[in-house]
Amino acid sequence: QVQLVESGGGLVQAGGSLRLSCEASGRTLSTHIMGWFRQAPGKEREFVAVISQSGRSTNYADSVKGRFTISRDNAKNTLYLQMNILKPEDTAVYYCAAARNPRRDYAANEYDYWGQGTQVTVSS
Repeated sequence: QVQLVESGGGLVQAGGSLRLSCEASGRTLSTHIMGWFRQAPGKEREFVAVISQSGRSTNYADSVKGRFTISRDNAKNTLYLQMNILKPEDTAVYYCAAARNPRRDYAANEYDYWGQGTQVTVSS
């Protein structure tokens, strides 16, 4: 069983910052590619950021590049998403996910395990 538990969501004002955490069971973090996705009401789930097993490679959606930073602490089995200069359009439920061998690391359907999601709301 792979369990992913997210935390850190909340209500913030535009321009503020928030850090999301995702605690993973076992050795999931070191044996899987880890990603963050988000889904706003009435919209499809979209890719936000991804990090390799070693942490040496990262990639971001254009909409968050320069504002968000994905990182991992394998010793703590925890994935992070630091979100700065938040905008109202960042409002969504944010999910962490794990993939064993995705062909496309930006595609949600390539991921095998998902967290429960955490709500992020940014007021204008």
